[in-house]
Amino acid sequence: MKYIEATFHINPFSQTASDLLAALLADVGFETFTDTEDGLVAYIQQPLWNEQQTQLVLLSFPMPDIQIRFTYQDAPYQDWNQVWEEEGFQPVIIANQIVVHDTRHTDVPHLPYDICISPRQSFGTGNHNTTRMIMEWLLEEDLRGKDVIDAGTGTGVLSIMSILRGARHVLAYDIDEWSVDNAKDNLLLNGMGTAQVEVRLGNASVLKDDDQADLLMANINRNILLADMQTFASAINKRNGRLLLSGFYQEDIPLLLQAAATNHLHLVEQKTDDNWAMLVFAKNISSDSQNKAQLGSMGKTMEGIPK
Repeated sequence: MKYIEATFHINPFSQTASDLLAALLADVGFETFTDTEDGLVAYIQQPLWNEQQTQLVLLSFPMPDIQIRFTYQDAPYQDWNQVWEEEGFQPVIIANQIVVHDTRHTDVPHLPYDICISPRQSFGTGNHNTTRMIMEWLLEEDLRGKDVIDAGTGTGVLSIMSILRGARHVLAYDIDEWSVDNAKDNLLLNGMGTAQVEVRLGNASVLKDDDQADLLMANINRNILLADMQTFASAINKRNGRLLLSGFYQEDIPLLLQAAATNHLHLVEQKTDDNWAMLVFAKNISSDSQNKAQLGSMGKTMEGIPK
């Protein structure tokens, strides 16, 4: 899948304005964001790109003293490859137990979990808040003998960590062809084959009726999570199954709780990191009543957070 790269300049710049802009752009389909000195760079799939819609986001920006201008171009496919191949990325240390690194760096600390990846155009080195939260959660989760689904796998780093934590099998998928190829290469870098991890190209529609998991992880933007919630709920086992969602902001939690309640899921754990959020749900017969209680509680705790 090809992307549009849009560069936004915020005047006067503030991190609050940048975070709010990213949240609003995510609502219209932008998926990935990189901070700059005076704004951010955002990526959206070419079929979803709508310049007029992006202009409307800026015209309705809720901070009236802020001026935002932007330029856009086709995201340079080959240039990204060259940057990763020539420069790589600095090793990422998570909870002092996991190190994620590329093949270029040899000064890597010896930690219990060593993951080697070549990111290329895929996003997911473990450096982002959402990926870190999931990796830290996986450290505490016993996956021995369990089946896992990794939705929007990117580099495949979460699939690799799941196998290292004892998962029996992982089904990973991504809508981007280059992510699928990258994930397969990274699995080989870590000595994992197709018997352990199957990687499919596509969106949630690639999940079949018999694709059932003890854990489904989805580190994707809010709109896709809401659209795919029913599919996710159907794909996790009714007994002790877990659905782990991340890739969204704290302000998005109530919407996701409502969607979860509709699909007979109840909240069992949540975590935030610098306004990014992670939610863990379970499916059982008491989910509706528990979710209503969670929604009531969240309604009180979310008071005062900007909409």
